[in-house]
Amino acid sequence: MNLNGLDYELIEAAKKAIRDNYDSIRWWHTVGAAVRTKSGKIYVGVNCDSVSHGSCAEVIAIGSAITAGEREFDTVVAVLGGENEKILPPCGNCRQMMYSYDKSINVIVSEDTKVNVLELLPYPCD
Repeated sequence: MNLNGLDYELIEAAKKAIRDNYDSIRWWHTVGAAVRTKSGKIYVGVNCDSVSHGSCAEVIAIGSAITAGEREFDTVVAVLGGENEKILPPCGNCRQMMYSYDKSINVIVSEDTKVNVLELLPYPCD
């Protein structure tokens, strides 16, 4: 359902991704993300952390969509898993990556707010 401009199906897909994969032992998977492409399909991902480096859930979800042949994105959302489950705004690296792949992408940043990536990244690196 889409109320107040939010895509609740997308939010639930991100929640399911992290609920199914949450890692409370090593903390390698603590955030789930979902991206809806312009074709209407939803792709999900979870963050992948290790001792040396990590990749954000949004990057993994968008990479999954790209692997499936998608190139245009509508909306993305990330959700912190565990007891304090909540929607998270993207980090700076993810904001730049989203901008680089599709300047028109929308980002759900809280339980009641969706913005265009340009609002989150007023001075992108081109």
